[in-house]
Amino acid sequence: MSSLTIGKLAQKTGIAVETVRFYERKGLIADPPRGPSSGYREYPAETVQRLRFIRRAKELGFTLREVGELLALRTDTSTSCGEVREQVAGKLGDVRERINDLRRMERALAKLHALCASTDPLGDCPMLDLLDEPADD
Repeated sequence: MSSLTIGKLAQKTGIAVETVRFYERKGLIADPPRGPSSGYREYPAETVQRLRFIRRAKELGFTLREVGELLALRTDTSTSCGEVREQVAGKLGDVRERINDLRRMERALAKLHALCASTDPLGDCPMLDLLDEPADD
C-alpha cells in the first residue's frame, strides 16, 4: 500500500471524505501530492495511521487544537512522555469538571421532574413556573 486516493483513505479510516479535507485545511494532515499518471491526489500510506490517531484523540475529547499539539509532540524527538502526560492530565481535569456539571444538572432536573403530578393543567405547571424564575447564580 504505497498511496491512497481520498476515497480509499476514508474507507480505511472510517473518516468521511469531507472530514479528511477539513483536517487538511486545518493542517492536521499534509496536502497530498498528485499522482504523475492519474493526476489524482495520492495520500501516503502513513496518513491512515495519522487519521486514526486524530479520530481516537477526538473520541477522547481532545479539541482540534489539542490534537494538533499532540501530533506536534508525537513528531518532536525531544518530547518526553511527561509532556504528553501533562496534556492528558489537563484533558482528564476537563472531563471530570464536565461530569460534575452533568451531575449537578441531573440533580436539578430530577428535582424539577418531581414537582409535577402530570395531571395538573398546563397553566399550573410548577416545572414551567420554576424555569421562568431567575437563576441562583
